Order: sequence, then structure tokens, then C-alpha cells
Amino acid sequence: MNELKLKYGCNPNQKPARIFIQDSELPIKIINGNAGYINLLDALNSWQLVNELKNATGLAAAASFKHVSPAGAAIAVKLTEELKKVYFVQELELSDIATAYVRARGADRMSSYGDFVALSETCDEQTARILSYEVSDGIIAPGYSKAALEILKSKRKGNYLIIQIDEKYIPREIEQKQVFGITFEQKRNDIKISEDILANLPTKNKLLSNNAKRDLILALITLKYTQSNSVCYVKDGQVIGIGAGQQSRIHCTRLAGNKADVWFLRQNPKVINLPFKGSIRRVDRDNAIDLYISDDYMDILADGSWEDIFTEKPEPLTRTEKKEWLNNLSEVSLGSDAFFPFGDNIERARKSGVAYIAQTGGSIRDDNVIETCDKYNIAMVFTNIRLFHH
Repeated sequence: MNELKLKYGCNPNQKPARIFIQDSELPIKIINGNAGYINLLDALNSWQLVNELKNATGLAAAASFKHVSPAGAAIAVKLTEELKKVYFVQELELSDIATAYVRARGADRMSSYGDFVALSETCDEQTARILSYEVSDGIIAPGYSKAALEILKSKRKGNYLIIQIDEKYIPREIEQKQVFGITFEQKRNDIKISEDILANLPTKNKLLSNNAKRDLILALITLKYTQSNSVCYVKDGQVIGIGAGQQSRIHCTRLAGNKADVWFLRQNPKVINLPFKGSIRRVDRDNAIDLYISDDYMDILADGSWEDIFTEKPEPLTRTEKKEWLNNLSEVSLGSDAFFPFGDNIERARKSGVAYIAQTGGSIRDDNVIETCDKYNIAMVFTNIRLFHH
């Protein structure tokens, strides 16, 4: 098959819609559901991301995509008991691919609501069971176990989109797309991201641990498939905050840093031990946690709506407590898809525990950026590689 008709394009009024390939077969097979235009954009971008992560690290990889950018991405690094509680999997012994997806989904659970999932490995029964509890639109993977398919086919009233991809497929070197009736053509961005690009450290601190190198590679590969401008924070083999599609680099850094802070605040004992009612749905629990962490939580206490969520009135997490807790966030790696024009990005990044940075370099203010890194003993790499994605 070299053509697949779609429900519609980006919006319901954009009909007809299809994907097709010339002179060969499509590398994907729709096992279940009806694919949409944005579904397939998410699927094909997220598959490239996880496949590259697997090849670069040798570990199983997963991504949670929304609107053609990752909400989270991760590799199979064993979860701590605390993170198992945060991700609601404390009673499970996780397979590698399940671990990768749980981490990817846990990066920004609010943004992952209704995600498209990508797995670098065959989807096993355990990963499918975890997905059965989440609100998700579809999945792409190189294969599925029989038990996993039975579980996934029951999602969304039997309409859950399941795509199998030929992992041996290699696209053409030249790619095209049309905008306003005009065809754009360019060489596909097949640059390989590995430790080789982490050799140029202009900062006084030139020490990169093996974990830092791994996390910087994860950040950069994630950015390769994130709408630009973009900045990515990573810790312990998983994305913890992405700032995507912003016109200003500092806004990317702030947005991603704020998400990283929320990720870490979710691990505060007060949050882990919130007294939720047993009937609360998972999505409502996620929303309540985000609100509890925010400065608006006092409004819930004042209007009494906490009684719909909790078995007893929780004590608030004060601003002082949040600040003290965030002081413990450390050893975070940060990647940027282009150069940092000013040191203000570094000032914001270090507030979220950033100790290692990989960015393109080449700004006329590189000296200011390096000086700011040196002030906080941050090790920074100039990759000389730009990773814009549009």
C-alpha cells in the first residue's frame, strides 16, 4: 500500500486528506482505529525520536507527543521508589519499555493528556495495561504482543489508533513539503547526535559525568523533534521540562524551567501524601496536584471545593516550603536547539538545578553566557549544531 486516506487534515473542514509515498510501500500499518493528519505527524516525528534515542543510548525509549512536539521523552533508567509513587506505579515491577513510557508520561502529565505514544520496542502487556488507565489518542511501535493488542483495542470504545512501523525503513535523503501551493525541498536532518559533539567546553568547568553526557544527548535528540524555538531540561534519563515553539529563547527557558519545577514539586512528601478520595479519576488527581502546587490553591481551601477531592483538608504547600524544596533540585542537564543570546537564560536555568548545558554557540554575546556559567560553576558545551524543527 502506498496511500492512506485520512479522516481530514489539520481541521475537520480540510477534506480530502491523505498520506502517500511514491515508488515504494508505506512503512506503517494501521492495526486499529482511523488515522488523522495530526495523529500521523505525531506518530512519524515521535517514532524518529525514540528510534534515535535507542540507537544513541542502547536503551529502550519512549515519547509522549502532543501537537507535533514531545510533552515528554525518556529512556529505561530504573525508577526510584519515590518516582514510582509520583507516577502511580508503586506496586509494579516494570519492564524496560514500560519504565521508559512511565517516565515519558510523567514529565508533564497535564500536557500528556490525550497524547500520542511512541515506543522503540515491541509494546508488551505491561505497557499496554499502563496505557489503559491513561487518556491517550494512539500509539506507534515496531510491534505488539498478542496480550497488548487485546488491551489496546479496547481503548476509546474500540477506536484507539494502533500503528505498527517497519523499523528497517529508511526515508529518502531529500524531503519536500508544500506551503501555499509552493513546494519546499531540503536535505533531511539526519545528523547524528552522540558524545562526539560534547567535546568543546568553553567554560572553566569542563567536567561532564557519564550521566550528564547521556542526559545532554537525550535533550538534544528530543529538541531535534520539537517545534522551535525550544529548550529542554533532563534529569536521570528523562525529560522534565520542554519549552517549545516560543519566539524568544528566554521564554523557552522559563517555560521549560517552570515545568521542571512542577515535576520536582510533585515529589514533595506533602504532594505524595495528599489524601485523595478513592473515587477520584486519575486525570482529576493530576489536575488537583497541579492546582495544589500552584499559588491558587488557597482559593480551593476558601470556597470549600476541596471536599470533592480530598478525604480531609490538606495543609497548603507554602511558598517558603516550595522554595526550600526546589533548592534540592540539582544535576539537571539542559539543551537548546540554537545559541543562547544572553546570560539571562543561564540565570533562569540554574534556578531549576541546571549543572550542564549543551547549546549551539556562536552568539555575539557568547562571552556573557560563558561568564554567567562560570559564576555558577556550570559546565557548558558548544555543539556547533543547530536543531531547528518546523
